[in-house]
Amino acid sequence: MSWMNVFAATGRLSLDAVREVGRMSNFAFRGGTAWLSGPFYWRAFFGALGRIGYASLPVVGLTAIFTGGALALNIYDGSTRFNAESFLPQIVGVSIVRELGPVLAALMVAGRCTSAIAAELGAMRVTEQIDAMSTLSVDPFKYLIAPRVLAATIALPLLVLVADIIGIYGGYLVAVHTLDFSGPVFVRNIDEFLTNEDVLSGLMKATVFGFLISVVGCYYGFTSRGGAGGVGTATRTAVVVAAVLVLAANYVMTTFLVET
Repeated sequence: MSWMNVFAATGRLSLDAVREVGRMSNFAFRGGTAWLSGPFYWRAFFGALGRIGYASLPVVGLTAIFTGGALALNIYDGSTRFNAESFLPQIVGVSIVRELGPVLAALMVAGRCTSAIAAELGAMRVTEQIDAMSTLSVDPFKYLIAPRVLAATIALPLLVLVADIIGIYGGYLVAVHTLDFSGPVFVRNIDEFLTNEDVLSGLMKATVFGFLISVVGCYYGFTSRGGAGGVGTATRTAVVVAAVLVLAANYVMTTFLVET
């Protein structure tokens, strides 16, 4: 009997997970396409773009520069065992542009903005502001969801581009001022080794990550229930789910990009 209870509980969890994925997919499609038909709320879009993009620059920049510096130190320490320290610039450049830049920027934005979006929409939900908006014939998906999703999808590739530059500069600072590399040689090696495909693959990942983390934040905030406690739970869940989806999507996209 106990085994039957285990199987029943597992089945219920599996069905609940499938339902949640279905609801979130439907929400993502509706939120991602709501802006295609008017009206488009430009003020809400630019406000979200500023909060998600411009306001996230400091934390993304700090993360990138310290990551680039630490990466240079670790690569140098490992490569000296094989007398391959001359490849440090190339490895730093590719690692940041293809993987670390997009993933770390997305995780930082998820921690900063996904939580904020979920908390904001959750507070609006529990105070019935979203219901009042519907009563006034304002589509919440057009006014609340679409601007945030579109802003995050546009902002994250730009943030990643900045993170790539700052991260490589962090590796440059450590390599030149700590490991006695030649500055011009470091820059030339990266310029000759990196390709447009490397940069574009990272920006493609960033676009997907921006869409995912914004949809997750909007979904859990929009569907939150239970007062202040429900908003807190929705915010916490949104950050965790966004981080897991970023890492999972990164693996899936890397698999396809490497194979092609």
